[in-house]
Amino acid sequence: MEKLIITAALTGAETTREQQPNLPVTPDEIAQAAYECYLAGASIVHIHARDERGEATQDIEIYREIFSKIAKKCDVIIQPSTGGGTWHTLEERLQPVYLQPEMATLTTGTCNFGGDVFMNTREYIEKYAEEMLRLSVKPEFEIFERGMIANALDLLKKGLVREPLHFDFVMGVSGAITAEPRDLVYLVESIPKTATWTVAGIGRNQLPLALIAITMGGHVRVGFEDNVYYSKGVLAQSNAQLVERIVRVAKECGREIATPAEARKILGLPVK
Repeated sequence: MEKLIITAALTGAETTREQQPNLPVTPDEIAQAAYECYLAGASIVHIHARDERGEATQDIEIYREIFSKIAKKCDVIIQPSTGGGTWHTLEERLQPVYLQPEMATLTTGTCNFGGDVFMNTREYIEKYAEEMLRLSVKPEFEIFERGMIANALDLLKKGLVREPLHFDFVMGVSGAITAEPRDLVYLVESIPKTATWTVAGIGRNQLPLALIAITMGGHVRVGFEDNVYYSKGVLAQSNAQLVERIVRVAKECGREIATPAEARKILGLPVK
């Protein structure tokens, strides 16, 4: 079985300091959280930027500052979001891709997202894919519903993405696919055998789905974007604490942890 790639989703667009007092918000805080997760065993950090008011932003200059500060600390794979917040325009959401990170997320469909709608038209899905291909940025397909897999495979048929493909199954969002184990199995069986996959369980679904992914040969995403608790009613102390638990559980299951260099090889990224 491949070594386990752990992604730390540090901040998100909607989590607040009121919900999680230890949420990293400033570029310095996000960079430090990324470094701590790297030391704990994460090989990818998923980044959402915040502005000086602590609100989600897709400002390219703030992303540039975050990327620079992380790169000075460690060689973790930096993966910005092109999802942003549901209120950001499609043009705003694309901004961090122009910094040419190794990876970026690409959501291949529209879905309900709590009380909002996460809009991703076919036109913009293809535009995002074209720009990522042009800039040599590997997309991580964020999948909130089964139909998004078909849309991702359509991009492959059109030559807008290159294999090997990598998917992130985001499960448990209100209004999208549930976090039942049967749903994860269904999603995994719906992607090419040559593809790699990660699961991101929302809220209390984070740990159960992570355990299943570890034993199925998939990869795991944890972090404050998806879940602010360590256990029921107990806030996590840091993103790194959530990473540390996955490392410990994976080792108990006999699954080794991938370094950033090993993760690059597994994902088909250029090895630094």
